[in-house]
Amino acid sequence: MPALKGKTLFITGASRGIGLAIALRAARDGANVAIAAKTVTAHPKLEGTIHTAAAAIEAAGGKALAVQCDIRSEDEVAAAVAATVAAFGGIDICVNNASAISLTKTEATEMKRFDLMMGVNARGTFLTSKLCIPYLRKSANPHILMLSPPLEMAARWFAPHLAYSMAKFGMSLCVLGLSAELKKDGIAVNALWPRTTIATAAIANIVGGADMMRTSRKPEILADAAHMIFTTPSRELTGQFLIDDTFLTSRSITDLDQYRVDPTRDMTPDFFVPASSLPPQSLKAVA
Repeated sequence: MPALKGKTLFITGASRGIGLAIALRAARDGANVAIAAKTVTAHPKLEGTIHTAAAAIEAAGGKALAVQCDIRSEDEVAAAVAATVAAFGGIDICVNNASAISLTKTEATEMKRFDLMMGVNARGTFLTSKLCIPYLRKSANPHILMLSPPLEMAARWFAPHLAYSMAKFGMSLCVLGLSAELKKDGIAVNALWPRTTIATAAIANIVGGADMMRTSRKPEILADAAHMIFTTPSRELTGQFLIDDTFLTSRSITDLDQYRVDPTRDMTPDFFVPASSLPPQSLKAVA
């Protein structure tokens, strides 16, 4: 029987990109997936809605629940969690993927943008995790996963975009605190972060454009790593800040080139990866 068959995942921001890739990987096992995201109508620069994501999940072999949800709203998250439990009987895995980004220096950061990033990244992660905990306690193998970076308190990660870094590291602080708080309950809490940029709408529209998309890895690298986390006994893996390729190679996945968008290009390192974390394979072009 596939490892996640019948398991229920609650994933924020799963209408596209990394969140959708994680959902589709679980769907291939026959999992149930609640898509908690804002997009219900097509956007010219943002491919995918909660409804197209639900269709893709069901086509992949899973069951889907599309829930329009702004994770800054306590009422909306509570309603989304309740709808998930009503539809599938519980929650086994909570994935905090939704994130807002603005790579601006302090004087150029509008406070409404600051509030958006803190509301989605830090507050939204705290809120979603908090409301899922009662149901995770009832699961046989409960996991909370944050798509957030290792907690390296280095000025180089904060000076170029202080507000974004504060908000993103807020997600990681939830890992640090919740993993210890929930250890007695057997609820695993971990962070997963990419070594290289990932080909998503954020890269295409905000960070680097079409050229950086070609020097990125596909979202499937994070989906495969997340699947390995979720299929590990929760009491054996918690409180970890995992880098995607290092974790995959530790689990005997040796073909990392399969995740390259363009093998003829050197890959672009992502933010927040500590210098002490060396890539298990070269990031240079292979063809």
